[in-house]
Amino acid sequence: MLQVQQLHQYYGGSHILRGLSFDVKVGEVTCLLGRNGVGKTTLLKCLMGLIPAKDGSVQWEGKAITGFKPHQRVHAGIAYVPQGREIFGRLTVEENLLMGLSRFPGSQAKAVPEFIYELFPVLREMKHRRGGDLSGGQQQQLAIGRALASQPRLLILDEPTEGIQPSVIKEIGVVIKKLAARGDMAILLVEQFYDFAAELADQYLVMSRGEIVQQGRGENMEAEGVRGLVAI
Repeated sequence: MLQVQQLHQYYGGSHILRGLSFDVKVGEVTCLLGRNGVGKTTLLKCLMGLIPAKDGSVQWEGKAITGFKPHQRVHAGIAYVPQGREIFGRLTVEENLLMGLSRFPGSQAKAVPEFIYELFPVLREMKHRRGGDLSGGQQQQLAIGRALASQPRLLILDEPTEGIQPSVIKEIGVVIKKLAARGDMAILLVEQFYDFAAELADQYLVMSRGEIVQQGRGENMEAEGVRGLVAI
């Protein structure tokens, strides 16, 4: 389980994250919702060690990781799919996926795990194509596949539906459901697309101005007025 306690972050004189506390449980999808500019991506960067938290603590599987560097968090079993995908456009699909194996010793890092291609058949079909030649939706599938290649126990996704076609959004939703159903992975999904989040969430969190202003179980999102809180 991921446990975040009283996390604070500042940019200059601006208080961006204001004492955030929440848990992300294994076997569940925790959806973090909020409008643009409320601090969601900053939070994820703090969780990955890309930005050091100014105060508070982050624990993963009972161990304090607040001071861990990004590569140490990856080795601890945490994978991050950033907003904008950030694939390697000049590398092939297969080469991109192999990059996800970097935390393993050489003998384990030579072949793309078969389960990646089973989750995303299009990646098998295009494994010799350059990443930059793929559509936005295919690049998002590649970015998720690359993260999964590291066999994480915590998967963090930053707005995976942004700018991609509805058919691929549906496919990504199916994959997230399959991963959660395995029961061995915690998933933290940041989203603005309410319907996508509501379909997947076991737990939801709503952020506003750097704070968690509401949280609850996914099945109660509609009744508890979450749509109105995140409407743009």
